[in-house]
Amino acid sequence: MSEPARAALMPLPPADRAQQVIAALADYIEQSGLKPGDRLPAERELMTALAVGRSTIREVIRHFQALGVVEARKGSGTYLLRTISGATVHMPLTLDTAHLRDVLLMTLEVRRGIEVEANMVAARRRTDEDLKVIEIKLDEMERVHIAKGTSGPEDLAFHLAIYDATHNPLFRQLLEQMREAFERFWDHPFDRTDFARRSFPFHRTLFNAIAAQDPDTAREETLKILAIVEEDIKEMSK
Repeated sequence: MSEPARAALMPLPPADRAQQVIAALADYIEQSGLKPGDRLPAERELMTALAVGRSTIREVIRHFQALGVVEARKGSGTYLLRTISGATVHMPLTLDTAHLRDVLLMTLEVRRGIEVEANMVAARRRTDEDLKVIEIKLDEMERVHIAKGTSGPEDLAFHLAIYDATHNPLFRQLLEQMREAFERFWDHPFDRTDFARRSFPFHRTLFNAIAAQDPDTAREETLKILAIVEEDIKEMSK
């Protein structure tokens, strides 16, 4: 099978080289029709085509890695994880704090506003197909939770399915990016596998509210889940 036609990469004029390379690479990805899983041009090829140094190319790749756009695989190359274009808006997250409790409470404040709204929107907009996917994820979460007493990855999959049911990609992207940025804090915080375990039953009642297309109840059930998370952060950090 022949390779698809690729857009041309042209040398850049002097200025803020990193920002120019970011824009040029985003445009190239769009114009070349690259999809998630496709490999980007090699580092040396980018250096030659854009007439910039190795350090600039590596700075740009690190930037895209931090945003979850690309993945560098040792000995293989750099691969696209998300389709982007020159019009893509990137919103990296930064938070400097040395205290786990503060990190969790700060992110929870932001999550509460976004997640409550996302679940209410999902209750209004979900389709029958969305509901089937959400229920499959919930059933798996409950199965694993009953078997193991914890179900972190399955819990996340359940919530991501709800965000998809909003039909607004920003909900999933923002909440995923927050989780990825602070994953080391939210993965078994305080070395407690029972963290937020008491919220388990409210995932079924949240699903029921979304199934009933009842945004007000979806809001109430979401707040119950996040209230338990906040209580556990404060109790377990003593």
